[in-house]
Amino acid sequence: MKKMNVESFNLDHTKVVAPYVRLAGEKTGANGDTIKKYDIRFKQPNKEHMDMPGLHSLEHMMAEHSRNHSDQIIDIGPMGCQTGFYLSVINHDDYEDILRILENTLTDVIAADEVPACNEVQCGWAASHSLEGAKELAREMLAKKDEWRQVFAEETV
Repeated sequence: MKKMNVESFNLDHTKVVAPYVRLAGEKTGANGDTIKKYDIRFKQPNKEHMDMPGLHSLEHMMAEHSRNHSDQIIDIGPMGCQTGFYLSVINHDDYEDILRILENTLTDVIAADEVPACNEVQCGWAASHSLEGAKELAREMLAKKDEWRQVFAEETV
């Protein structure tokens, strides 16, 4: 395949085994700041996906709650394919801490009793949310946290 500008377009999605958390990119700015982007894959590409109301609520909840665990988070955003999220951090070099932040964030999601900013003033599609859907996605991901380090089927961790 031709090399593409977008890192994830160069990833062979038939070889990965979800769930996983992988470093998907790194940039260094002119002043030395580093930005790392992580691929947090919840669902197996081209085999399953997250439903939109659950994914949407999980996005809101992870975006809000993750910042309680780190001030180095730039953004958490869903993948258009509905199989995972991208997490961007600044000046953070500890993969194990990223896993801890994710685990703590998903634990917060499970304990939550509401979806933050789930209204027409703060959200562009407030009708498309599911607290229970988000909690179920968080439970599924946490149940397989021992698999998060393994991206490809042939890897041994």
